[in-house]
Amino acid sequence: METQIAFICLFLVMIGLSPAEEVKRNLTGVVGGNITLPDPLLELGFLLDKLNTVASVDEEKFKILEERYNKRLDWNKNSGLFTLTDLQKEDSGLYKIDAKKTKITFSYSLTVYDPAPTPAVETQTVSSDSCWLICSVDKQASLLWIKDQDILNQSRSALSLPVTVRKEDRGSSYRCVAANPAENKTLHVNVTTSCGFNDTESLDNFEKRTYWIAGGICSVFLALVVVGVWVIKQRYLSKKKPVRQTQGSIKEEEIQYTPIHFKDKKQNQEESIPESSGTSGHNNLTTIYAKLEHPSPDQNLLTANISAVTQELPE
Repeated sequence: METQIAFICLFLVMIGLSPAEEVKRNLTGVVGGNITLPDPLLELGFLLDKLNTVASVDEEKFKILEERYNKRLDWNKNSGLFTLTDLQKEDSGLYKIDAKKTKITFSYSLTVYDPAPTPAVETQTVSSDSCWLICSVDKQASLLWIKDQDILNQSRSALSLPVTVRKEDRGSSYRCVAANPAENKTLHVNVTTSCGFNDTESLDNFEKRTYWIAGGICSVFLALVVVGVWVIKQRYLSKKKPVRQTQGSIKEEEIQYTPIHFKDKKQNQEESIPESSGTSGHNNLTTIYAKLEHPSPDQNLLTANISAVTQELPE
């Protein structure tokens, strides 16, 4: 029994003497920028760097213990968060928040980088259907060419990076990104300007297409008008043709013949000329008479009355 009690007491002592729980995180910053440690310290505790105790918090009182952090280290008593401003490369290293009451230690590995370089884009080669662009920086960085949401080309450490832009892709969004682990800088590229794929060229092509379409429509319309006139003319002529035949020609059945009567000049010239038998039943027929004078050997004149042609006159 006594042995069990002693074992329990020893276990409790070991728990009380065990080291505090530790949480580790990696942080990055940029020279001249700021970094906020993500875990709060609201009660008694300390902030430490790799060598020294940087600051202390006790009963909501904050005190900086290292001179080089003066005016650069801040503690928010409401949130309990530490913020280090105006970062320098010398600030890289290990930091800890030691919370005495909760016995939890938060560890941070901070790396301070130079700012990412600003990218610049130049046009290298231009053809009728494509162009070649170069994205460059003044110091080594990760470079990426992005079209819309797709990565076209990339390099983890480079001073320049090319990309080919097709004319048909001139409406897409192109951008060059220069990045390091702490930040990235993006340059949006207007490829219609950089590659000469401008709106004027597109407008010219559109106008040319419009002219061709308008010309084609006019040609078709003109052809339809010509065909329509020809059809109308043919129909008109076909209707007029029978009328011309009726008025301008005489059919065989419309011709009636009458005998020629020769008379001596001494005979009574007042004698009435006999009417053609063919006209007796036709009220609309007109008899055409012709007079022939033929000299005879005895100088007598013979007279002949000819009922030549009868023709039905139009009403």
